[in-house]
Amino acid sequence: MLKGFLTIRDACPVCGLDYGFAEPADGPAFFGMSAVGIVGMGLFMWFEFAVHPPIWVHMAVTMPLLVIGCLAVLRPLKGWLVSEQFIHKAAPPVFESNGKHGEGSRWR
Repeated sequence: MLKGFLTIRDACPVCGLDYGFAEPADGPAFFGMSAVGIVGMGLFMWFEFAVHPPIWVHMAVTMPLLVIGCLAVLRPLKGWLVSEQFIHKAAPPVFESNGKHGEGSRWR
């Protein structure tokens, strides 16, 4: 499904499914940072209250773990969002016109 780290292939090499419908945009980054951030901050606070380390220890331990955690979940989340778009037959929105627009208000 993915070539490189986060680039979606044009088509599946096994079954030939066209991935033209897939556009997860920033969804994987948002969900990944939210989930890892919530869990990471919980661990950060537990570490702070249990051990009371200096701030440089937090920077040396917590920050790399948060970055690695966010990067580790990006590929699975991107695959999940693409599969959800396929399952729910996601397509670009089509808007119907309800008449003329831009005429201004009738109340003058």
